[in-house]
Amino acid sequence: MVAALLATVLAPPIEVLVFSRTAAFRHDAIPAAVEAVRSLDPATIRVVATEDPSSFTGARLSHCDVVVFLLTTGDVLDDRQQAAMEGFIEAGGGFVGVHSASDTEYEWAWYGNLVGAYFLSHPAVQEAGVVIEDASHPTVSHLPTAWTRTDEWYDFRSQPRRGVHVLASVDEATYQGGKMAGDHPVVWWKEVGKGRSWYTAMGHTKESYSEPLFMEMLRKAVLWAARKG
Repeated sequence: MVAALLATVLAPPIEVLVFSRTAAFRHDAIPAAVEAVRSLDPATIRVVATEDPSSFTGARLSHCDVVVFLLTTGDVLDDRQQAAMEGFIEAGGGFVGVHSASDTEYEWAWYGNLVGAYFLSHPAVQEAGVVIEDASHPTVSHLPTAWTRTDEWYDFRSQPRRGVHVLASVDEATYQGGKMAGDHPVVWWKEVGKGRSWYTAMGHTKESYSEPLFMEMLRKAVLWAARKG
């Protein structure tokens, strides 16, 4: 037991690159979101936050365990930077996408596959019921089976369920304006090459980043993407 505790204490921190560049809509929640992710677990998760796309080189990413696209929008990486990202994930790196990560890089097909679906539209911010579909997964195991929260509920251009493992969905009967015909995933994961990808459509509001349940989900997502949880 002592050896296990020492191994935990001495284990190197998870290196996380948090990227929040926007080339289209910019969320007011970005500053709060970045600070909240910085504070997830400073003892085990070391965060570097940037909006500089030049961070996406093979050399820089070789020192990372996980890349987080946090409220990104639009075309944020050039061709060489995209190639570096592809190499990082395909070789076993982790990816966590939050909310408008799916409103990013529409012309980069590899990225669309990584995220799992592209954003289509959304109704007004409102309360809705989230249903946990796979409570055995570590990133959502702490959540109530029926989770009521307020957010901006993204609709997608395609049905994510066809290519991902769905962890949670939003019940369209509990809010107005959903366009996914009653099957509306909002949290999921998939594998891309040797890498892991995890995405949540939630996280539009500033308040999200002070919600203990939501932030614990993001903490666990980073650990899971890094194969540490």
